[in-house]
Amino acid sequence: MTGATRSAEVIIIGGGLHGSSAALHLARAGVRALVIEKNYVGRHASGVNAGGVRTLSRHLAEVPLALASRELWYSIGDLVDDDCGFEQHGQVRVAENAADAALLRDRLRTMTGHGYTHEQWISAEDLRDLIPALAPTVQGGLIAREDAAADPYRTTLAFRMKAASLGARFMEGVRVREVARRDGQWRVETDAGVYTAPQVLNCAGAWADRIAAQWGEPVPLTAISPMMLVTLRMDHFLDPVVLGTGRALSFKQRANGTVLIGGGRRAWVDRDAEWTELDFRSLAEGARTVCDLFPHMRDAVVNRGWAGIEAAMPDEIPVIGRSRHHETAFHAFGFSAHGFELGPIVGRIMADLITAGATDMPIAPFRIERFTDAAPGSDPSEKEQDE
Repeated sequence: MTGATRSAEVIIIGGGLHGSSAALHLARAGVRALVIEKNYVGRHASGVNAGGVRTLSRHLAEVPLALASRELWYSIGDLVDDDCGFEQHGQVRVAENAADAALLRDRLRTMTGHGYTHEQWISAEDLRDLIPALAPTVQGGLIAREDAAADPYRTTLAFRMKAASLGARFMEGVRVREVARRDGQWRVETDAGVYTAPQVLNCAGAWADRIAAQWGEPVPLTAISPMMLVTLRMDHFLDPVVLGTGRALSFKQRANGTVLIGGGRRAWVDRDAEWTELDFRSLAEGARTVCDLFPHMRDAVVNRGWAGIEAAMPDEIPVIGRSRHHETAFHAFGFSAHGFELGPIVGRIMADLITAGATDMPIAPFRIERFTDAAPGSDPSEKEQDE
């Protein structure tokens, strides 16, 4: 895109999955957004995560959104003209010991009490029938049989390309400096000039708190960098995604035979430099968990590792909704390393808020006011510094 057109109907700051999804849903509603991305679309959290399409073990506030988003995933090809590497084999959280089993059964009682039935107990015997390579000591687990996985970078790019085909504009390699309200318009100052729009959406990920602070609503965001490993190709042994309970683990075998290992272990990160460095001691601990659960993985060869930069909130749920102070400003950030599955529905929610002023999804738990509501008169940015 050239610098000739300096205005838009909506400006979206951040071109990750949620920003690109919002641009797509806006375009479907006839609104052509301008997406400004400081790097390239999918560079950080959206393109380098584990790709879990997971409703299993969600925070209760997220469950309605996760279930609605999963329905969109089932027809993802119709939405973005690409199947995004979507594979539906379920996800299971395994219990390695009695304490894990008790924790998972308590979770199941909670879900049942709230009327949710998508999580079910799977016995140790049935679990080993489903995954013969699993260690025989596993004592069962929770399973969401309708869950799935997809390719994160391919997905993010598909949303971007479909949005662009419907009229959304994308500027990549352009950094936003300031976002302020001037004369009834949002004035977005970038290192490529100034752009204006009547409405603006903050999807800036690990940098979103800086935009929010400019609007007078600081939040206690922490930049994190979840690590991933991938092995060389192995003979097929696994269909569902396997998650740990007492120990951090996200484990799946892709269609090409490689095995993707994650689980939230974190690299060192400098968000200003957009720099990460893998913590090999932590990765070694994760490898021990893998080998305990899948003994044959002792012979696996790790091909490479990586990390992206993500925003984490102290309550581990995102900020989704309208700005506290500005009717024409909106937020969608802070997905705390589990936002990939929510991408399709969050984009629809933001488009509904921007075009119709309301959404049919229950987003009250995600309002940005919750941080100042929790401690009236306090400044969340000061709390972050204290911690």
